[in-house]
Amino acid sequence: MEYVTLNDGNKMPLAGFGVFQIPDPQEAAQAVTDAINSGYQLIDTAQAYFNEEAVGNGIKASGAKREDLFVASKLWVSDTGYDKTKAAFETSLKKLQLDYLDLYLIHQPYGDIYGSWRAMEDLQKEGKIRSIGVSNFERDRVTDLATFNDVKPAVNQIELNPWFQQPEEVAYYQQYGVQAEAWAPFAEGKHDIFKNETLTGIAEAHNKTVGQVILRWLMQNKIVSLAKSVHKARMDENIDIFDFNLSDAEMSAIAKLDRGESQFFDHHDPAQVKRMANWN
Repeated sequence: MEYVTLNDGNKMPLAGFGVFQIPDPQEAAQAVTDAINSGYQLIDTAQAYFNEEAVGNGIKASGAKREDLFVASKLWVSDTGYDKTKAAFETSLKKLQLDYLDLYLIHQPYGDIYGSWRAMEDLQKEGKIRSIGVSNFERDRVTDLATFNDVKPAVNQIELNPWFQQPEEVAYYQQYGVQAEAWAPFAEGKHDIFKNETLTGIAEAHNKTVGQVILRWLMQNKIVSLAKSVHKARMDENIDIFDFNLSDAEMSAIAKLDRGESQFFDHHDPAQVKRMANWN
């Protein structure tokens, strides 16, 4: 495994396993156990995924030592604010059957994020969270939190994939030491990403898959990635990215694939904000 050191001094694995859209409890638990057995240390879930309890069961069943794992979860918009954040965090911790989290993120840039951030700072001081950060925040919101609070966000988890690379955003975060983390690194297969000629050509040259090339590209850009699968063989494949390197020419070729637009939704769309407010 390769790691990055966050702005608070904690180390975070560059390759992670995500559990979004694995709602079935047994399947989610088995997926987490299999992922840990495949070599994953970073396990990412969220209050809004409705599978934290299953993730906790999967961690327990794996038999892994707690100190060998990096477990992350996220606070949903319905529980922003100081008191509600503290209560939601304790619920997540209980469901995960853990004594602390390695990383806790504000999932969306809506609601009383300032109250939530103060609560998270206090939970970090109490030793219940090692690192705190955000998800889906753009540079103005990141700047706001980093400038007017005691603790700067350690991580910003955002959409990053070959179709939507956001290089200016990623570069901007670096002035505050905010680590970029990629959700949907495969863009959920949109625009036939696994059949793209540039990516398939690079994959063939290294005797690797397109998925492995994408994850390696993120790693070489020092971006943490979250890959999801419920198939053990695919998990083994997705973490097998430490034995090859992409050349400068290959990295440049992938950079040219950037479409400069989200493959999912616009966080500035009022209708999207309303949908998230009613998420259940």
